[in-house]
Amino acid sequence: MPNRVEEDYVVIKALEDGVTIIGLTRGEQTKFHHTEKLDAGEVMLAQFTEHTSAIKIRGKADIITEHGEATSGDVDAE
Repeated sequence: MPNRVEEDYVVIKALEDGVTIIGLTRGEQTKFHHTEKLDAGEVMLAQFTEHTSAIKIRGKADIITEHGEATSGDVDAE
């Protein structure tokens, strides 16, 4: 049986230029600790760790986790 990393991963695929991904710390005070910008079509694989307790996404992006899928941003209804 392969080793499994205990931290959760999230896949973020930008659907437009300028999608911002912000990593937030855990602890008594939540703070920004990392920021990335993605352009349309770029994909980022992020991980929740002992330092990262939340991820904030600004802009249109597909978000995929083992818990399900979502789309962020102002998405037009089809």
